[in-house]
Amino acid sequence: QVQLVESGGGLVQAGGSLRLSCAASGRTFSNIAMGWFRQAPGKEREFVAAISRSGGSTFYADSVKGRFTISRDNAKNTVYLQMNSLKPEDTAVYYCAADLVYREGYLADRRVQYDYWGHGTQVTVSS
Repeated sequence: QVQLVESGGGLVQAGGSLRLSCAASGRTFSNIAMGWFRQAPGKEREFVAAISRSGGSTFYADSVKGRFTISRDNAKNTVYLQMNSLKPEDTAVYYCAADLVYREGYLADRRVQYDYWGHGTQVTVSS
């Protein structure tokens, strides 16, 4: 079992920044690849970013590349999502997720590849 708790969401104006955090417990954090997804009202949950167990590899959706940065602190069992230059279309509930499977050479970007999920944190970007 892995427990994930997101925080850091809120209301921000377009062009602003937010930093999301996800605290993990229950398993050895450095053995887990992590991802962020988001779900806007009426839309499917979509991939945002992923990071490898060590933090040495990252992967982003095209829609956030260059604006968002995923990182992790294995000593604190926490993964972060720094979001800059936010746009109204970034408005969604953001979820962190844990991928327990070791994947040689790539990071998971599909919802079904993740084993555990947090409850989400709301991000609202006003225009």
